[in-house]
Amino acid sequence: MKKRIRLKKKVVVFFLLFLIFICLLFGLYGYSLKGVSTTSEEVVFVVPNGASKINIATQLKEAGLIRSKYSTLFYLFFNSDLNLQAGTYLLNRNMDVTTILEKIHKGDVHINTVTFTFVEGKTVSDLASVLADKFHFTEKEVKEVLNNKEFVQRMIEKYEFLTDEVLNGNIYYALEGYLYPDTYEVLEDSSIEDIFIKMLDNTKTKLASLDFGNTEYSIHEILTMASIVELEGAKESDRPMFAQVIYKRLETGMTLGMDTTTYYAAQKSRSEGLTINDLNLINPYNTRGTNSAMAGKLPVGPIGNPSLNAIEAVLHPSDTDYIYFVANTCTGETFFTKEYTEHLQKTRELKSICATN
Repeated sequence: MKKRIRLKKKVVVFFLLFLIFICLLFGLYGYSLKGVSTTSEEVVFVVPNGASKINIATQLKEAGLIRSKYSTLFYLFFNSDLNLQAGTYLLNRNMDVTTILEKIHKGDVHINTVTFTFVEGKTVSDLASVLADKFHFTEKEVKEVLNNKEFVQRMIEKYEFLTDEVLNGNIYYALEGYLYPDTYEVLEDSSIEDIFIKMLDNTKTKLASLDFGNTEYSIHEILTMASIVELEGAKESDRPMFAQVIYKRLETGMTLGMDTTTYYAAQKSRSEGLTINDLNLINPYNTRGTNSAMAGKLPVGPIGNPSLNAIEAVLHPSDTDYIYFVANTCTGETFFTKEYTEHLQKTRELKSICATN
């Protein structure tokens, strides 16, 4: 009888110990599935193509994202419906195993993007510098795409606002003036072509908001004028008058006489200054030449990439008859006149004022 009692006690003790052991195992298992940290710390984790669940669990452990490789594999064994997808993931050390595996199962990948800003009035050469600074390609590679006739032709076929006018052999860069200045966010691994297409899509949207119905000029000519207005008219309020001056000079058969076109023709920055040779350069962009080759003509293409405001100024010029303008270099204020004698008088006056200040 006593032996039976002792045996029963041993069974009970053994059973209790077994239960305690099982509880400890489950407790340890539950603990091992918790996040490795209580504080937030993001980690970029890559699941390679063809990686097995064992390999993924091993990599998660090595990356310090899970407490136990074997507990994770145990969880995966009882959740065999979880299909772990390849990709780059943004995980956090405070995530538990369930959250991490669910994220990888859903393919909730981390997408790296790059943001860049292209400023109004800047040229595609400036854009090439911006892109080379932000991405893995060089300025030379950017310009090669800009000069790629096959790519340009595809863009002409894709966008109605791009016409064969941009294929003129005298144009430096076919897409000059058509890449809308803005802040863009693109995928880090975007190609140069992808970036240009995104910018052209933006241009399409911006141009669609404008009414071109009352103009006899093509979009190419409008953008060419707008690119000049963008650079000549520092103040937005002056831009409709600059646009009117351009129209007036074209109507009267004058040369536009805009320094900004000469800078572009000579491929110089405005900080470099112009020489006599630059001013007299015979070039389809240069409207300052003393010869009559550019009389009553626009440059062969845009000299930069204009803003919507500059384009609107060209579409809605001021109702004035100004032909001449001169800027007060001390204040930045621009004065417009109708007669050349008035222009000369105002120029002398401003020179005198600035000399005494």
